[in-house]
Amino acid sequence: MRAPKKGSLLREIPIIVVSALVVSIIVKTFLIHFFFIPSGSMQNTLQIGDRIAVNKLATFFSDIKRGEVVVFKDPANWLGSTPPNTTPKVLQFFKTGLVDVGILPDPAEQYLIKRVIGVGGDHVICCDTKGRLQINGISVNEPYIFSGNKPSDNNFDVTVPKGFIWVMGDHRGASADSRFHTDDIHKGMVPLSDVVGRAEFVVWPLNHLNFLPVGHDLSKIAVKKNP
Repeated sequence: MRAPKKGSLLREIPIIVVSALVVSIIVKTFLIHFFFIPSGSMQNTLQIGDRIAVNKLATFFSDIKRGEVVVFKDPANWLGSTPPNTTPKVLQFFKTGLVDVGILPDPAEQYLIKRVIGVGGDHVICCDTKGRLQINGISVNEPYIFSGNKPSDNNFDVTVPKGFIWVMGDHRGASADSRFHTDDIHKGMVPLSDVVGRAEFVVWPLNHLNFLPVGHDLSKIAVKKNP
């Protein structure tokens, strides 16, 4: 068998590279998006610096459920204005390109990650006589909450409209979530149209490799028929 000609191999390399980039872009756009965790609002479920894989197909083939961890676009300027980027423009362009093709995780500068507490039709209250959240009249246990935190330091009583979710961070004492944005255009709710996908597992660092726990006590509660 003849060895491939050197010129033929050189012509094939760009094709291979371009094909790999196209596949990577398709995967990121429609299947899996990788994000970098910049804050401690989801500790101890997620640590600062964790890289997570987000299943984008989840929003197409099934409803977002209570107890799931989701990534969503900033719904109403929750993050405030983005500080100026002091990185040289050439490096910014190069890094953005690597993020766009899925080689680097998205720094999530205009995205948030929280746990879904209430879905459309839910009546969510904090708190019952034992300090637990109550959904549709049922008190729930939340084992994923950061050690030493209460389910919430402030009381609230909300009904989630259809097409929205009510979200909270697992580190309740360090999460500016739905509770703190009830005066915005959506009253603290997140439109389902802003949800990027369901966060499925931590992919980096290796010692944090794990599937993200779902709040099963939350997911078992029936949605009210007449919100």
